[in-house]
Amino acid sequence: QVQLVESGGGLVEAGGSLRLSCAASGQSFSRSTMAWFRQAPGKEREFVAAIFRSNGGPYYKESVKGRFTISKDNAKNTVSLQMNSLKPDDTGVYYCAADSRLILSSISDARQYDYWGQGTQVTVSS
Repeated sequence: QVQLVESGGGLVEAGGSLRLSCAASGQSFSRSTMAWFRQAPGKEREFVAAIFRSNGGPYYKESVKGRFTISKDNAKNTVSLQMNSLKPDDTGVYYCAADSRLILSSISDARQYDYWGQGTQVTVSS
């Protein structure tokens, strides 16, 4: 069993930065794929970034490449998402997700993740 708790969301102007953190509990963290997804109002949840299992990748949604950085600390059981040059389109609820069994080809598929945090709101004003 894995429990995930996100923090770090907030309101920021376009061009600004935020750092999201996800604290995980559970024995399988080091070998779990950790990911960030987001969901804007009226839209489906979409993949943002992930690290595959212990240290594979990272992998990013095309529109965040060069602006977002995901990092995983296996010693501290945390995964973070540094978001720079934020745009209004980045607005949404950001979710941390984890799974220890999914395969690489499914890394961006939200249905393959067994564990989810409660989400943290990110709002980027224009």
